Amino acid sequence: MQQVRYFLAVARTLNFTRAAEECNVTQPALTRAIKQLEEELGGELIRREGRNSHLTDLGNRMQPLLAQCYESALTAKALAAKVSKGEVSSLSLAVSRTLDLDLLMGPLAEMQRTFPQLQLKLRRGTGAEIAEMLKNGDVELAIGGPLGERWDRIDAWPMFTEAFDLVVGADDSLAQRNCLDLDVELVREARFLHYAGCDPAELHPDDVTARGIPYDSVHEIDELRDLEALVVARFGLAIMPASAMKSPRVRHLACSALDLKRTVAIYSVAGRARSREAGALLNLLRSADWSRSVAEPVEAA
Repeated sequence: MQQVRYFLAVARTLNFTRAAEECNVTQPALTRAIKQLEEELGGELIRREGRNSHLTDLGNRMQPLLAQCYESALTAKALAAKVSKGEVSSLSLAVSRTLDLDLLMGPLAEMQRTFPQLQLKLRRGTGAEIAEMLKNGDVELAIGGPLGERWDRIDAWPMFTEAFDLVVGADDSLAQRNCLDLDVELVREARFLHYAGCDPAELHPDDVTARGIPYDSVHEIDELRDLEALVVARFGLAIMPASAMKSPRVRHLACSALDLKRTVAIYSVAGRARSREAGALLNLLRSADWSRSVAEPVEAA
């Protein structure tokens, strides 16, 4: 980086003496450093013709690239200094594709107040994808349903248990029925929409079919917005966790015959050091009262 800095000074001033003064080094030291850079790049960068130094073709081509490299190095150094002083903090968090982020806004808002400079890195994934993120160290914490994979180094703290509902458009005839528990006979002839983001550990098609609900010929959707649009357009019904897809355009209908539930938990890797930010969010999540958002909160261990 020193060689690059010296080269950029000469490229700007086109004068070795002035560049050496700017960089606070002797002219021989500056010249020697630029020669070393030229040897590394395999060609002459600056041609000296008396006092009329100028960039060679290689020098002109290298100048913007080396300038960008040098600026990036300065930015990285400044950021590292801020991180070491605690002025900048970051938190990598994975969340299940079927978990509505609105549920977490209370703890996340508190994190923002506590750490004003917090850089949040939010990832979405299925249970298997989240497990891989935790293993690889891509995220510090994860929130979602069952991961579908056993690994003795994963710690889990249950947050709440919720049922899976039938989701229909708000103006669908089924939504107009004044019954708390929908009879499965009413949906035997219905077509279903399957959200590909549902992990098989949470919702497996065979589990639905086994309960007498036709789920073997379904539309498959991999985006929640598309799923909502198709439900509203009456392409079919969806089966989603009670806390997911909370839109005024759709209605959640309980169906006891479905009898499917999931437990949402916080996940972390045992024995791996946590940042203060991850520790703070973990404490906030574990102490939150989930009964205000879901029907069956799980007592903190």
